[in-house]
Amino acid sequence: MELYEKSKAESFGLNRQDFGCILDEIVGKYLPSGCSPAEAQAFCGTLRIEELALARACAAGHNSAWEAFLLRYREKLFDIAIYITRESSAGRELADSIYADLYGTSTRDGQRVSKLASYTGRGSLEGWLRTVMAQEHVNRYRRVRKLTSLDEDSEEGVQFAAPEPEAVVAVDPRVEAAIDEALTALPAEDRFVLAAYFLDDRTLAEIARTLGVHESTISRKLDKLAKSLRKQILAGLGRRGMSRRQAQEALEVDVRDLRVNIRDRLAQDSAHSAFSKKKREAPAEEGSG
Repeated sequence: MELYEKSKAESFGLNRQDFGCILDEIVGKYLPSGCSPAEAQAFCGTLRIEELALARACAAGHNSAWEAFLLRYREKLFDIAIYITRESSAGRELADSIYADLYGTSTRDGQRVSKLASYTGRGSLEGWLRTVMAQEHVNRYRRVRKLTSLDEDSEEGVQFAAPEPEAVVAVDPRVEAAIDEALTALPAEDRFVLAAYFLDDRTLAEIARTLGVHESTISRKLDKLAKSLRKQILAGLGRRGMSRRQAQEALEVDVRDLRVNIRDRLAQDSAHSAFSKKKREAPAEEGSG
């Protein structure tokens, strides 16, 4: 299995069968039942496959994976925690509190419980960790607020500065602007293909029939579009004052969680234009026979 080799799952302690089961679980969660092998393969190709293998190996309790995880993310977790709490000691406390949940020290029905088991590889592991820590910070704040009345806070001079979840995970507006710009500039047919596949859960075969092309053509088109969009968005961020490194880090966010109205951008006359193109080409194709 090419994806197994690419994921380095073996070095993290996951065998082929376990890794295959993880992919099957994720495919079953996000793709419609009865999807073709080509669709499943194309979808899996979009995942952060090595980060997925690392996270799931940690969740399964493989020490080699946990050691690799700590080597890569220990300092990043601390930096994220400081950014969220705005204070060093509070940040360290938050970072320390999340380790047990990530490692899986508790059990349920005889199975270890690790938050990392819910990571699906659809966005970067670092971005996922940032969201998990932000939510934990908000949860801790709410627990404290339940134990302390507003009057007591005022009397004791205590101020809880924890922002709302949206503020914690807020995305740089330049990222949203660059994505909005790239999507708006897409040709109608490209918008239709992206909207049909990612928003409407239509299969590669269904989209191919609509446009009168082969299924493999749509699969290649989706891959090409994803790479082209990333390149255009990075360029857009550069025009907005970001360095190359800053732009790449900014795109670690899962695009599906952005506030950009992606459906609105992709749906702009895309279906109408795509069908019109098909109708215009149909007589010529029939006459050529």
